[in-house]
Amino acid sequence: MFFAQEVRVRAGEMVEWCVKKRMCEMHARKHMEEGWTMVMDSSIFYLVLIVVTLALGLGTQGYIQSMYSKYSKVRINLQATGAQIARKMLNDNGLANVEIHCVDGTLSDHYDPRSRVVNLSRAVYTGSDVSSLAVACHECGHAIQHATGYSPLMIRTAIVPIANFSSNFWIILLVCGFMFDMMGLVYAALACFGFAVLFQIVTLPVEFNASKRGLAFIESGCNSSWIPSAEVLQGSKKVLTAAALTYVAAALISIIQLLYYLGMARNR
Repeated sequence: MFFAQEVRVRAGEMVEWCVKKRMCEMHARKHMEEGWTMVMDSSIFYLVLIVVTLALGLGTQGYIQSMYSKYSKVRINLQATGAQIARKMLNDNGLANVEIHCVDGTLSDHYDPRSRVVNLSRAVYTGSDVSSLAVACHECGHAIQHATGYSPLMIRTAIVPIANFSSNFWIILLVCGFMFDMMGLVYAALACFGFAVLFQIVTLPVEFNASKRGLAFIESGCNSSWIPSAEVLQGSKKVLTAAALTYVAAALISIIQLLYYLGMARNR
């Protein structure tokens, strides 16, 4: 009788063990399925992210190149090059000490606050067309911002070293963090990437304001030196708007990427 009772106890334990084992297997399978679903959802979302960022990037780049090319064929009703118009805009704003240099490349125009030099691409420097006019005045707008201590420009200039370092370093931290499951590295990477995103956001008012200053100078007829035609005014607005859209797209892409990686980190 004791043996029979022992057998019943062992049998009960065996059944209980089998039930627990089955429940563990089902629980593990559920987690695997959830993990696989999460991976699939993440992969699909990442593909969507790539498509969206490519569409934004290529779309805005194509638009600015299209507008620039279109209005580089429209001559202005003024016998002056982009460099000469830039010189007048700078001089009229008390910036005779700011130099204007000719640089290689297409759409390589920029203002360097460190050397206080307006760098114009060769086409803009020598051109007498609407695109050259708009781009030259826009870059002079940055020089005026610098001279007047325009706050967003000062902030952007201050965070440039951090943003450059973060842009080159964050991806290494992110990959290592996910590979070795070290969330501290992941969040450090996202903090670094956050500085790059901040740079893109701060850039927006800087670029919009420079275009506003440049357009105001054009609308004034370069301080009453000439009367710009309706086509010149319309073309200048389109070129500067297209240029601004590239910065908007860059900021949106950076924000979307940051939100995506934050979501990945929270789901780890």
